[in-house]
Amino acid sequence: MLYKIFADFVVLVHFLWILFLIFGVLLGVRSKAIKYIHLSGLLFAILIQIFGWYCPLTHLEFWLRSKHNPSIAYAGSFIIYYMERLVYLEISQTGILLATIGLVIFNSWLYLRKR
Repeated sequence: MLYKIFADFVVLVHFLWILFLIFGVLLGVRSKAIKYIHLSGLLFAILIQIFGWYCPLTHLEFWLRSKHNPSIAYAGSFIIYYMERLVYLEISQTGILLATIGLVIFNSWLYLRKR
């Protein structure tokens, strides 16, 4: 049961990380440290898309779920179920790459504009 709880927690962290990548510029324009973390996260997101890697949080979640019960495809709470649907959208690799590049360009523009 503990593995399931940890896996659900990883999904929550993953969802919050994605929100940070999308909206982190709002905090980054006020703090240099957050700006560097945000830009590093965006760079990592692009590298993941270019090289076809999986996010380490995805690997961790799958590993935790397999430790809980390898035969279960889905056995989570209502909230986690929908959070997973948001985190793991059914979009082509090209679509995700283009969205990530667009997000980086938009965020870079906002950072440069706020100088």
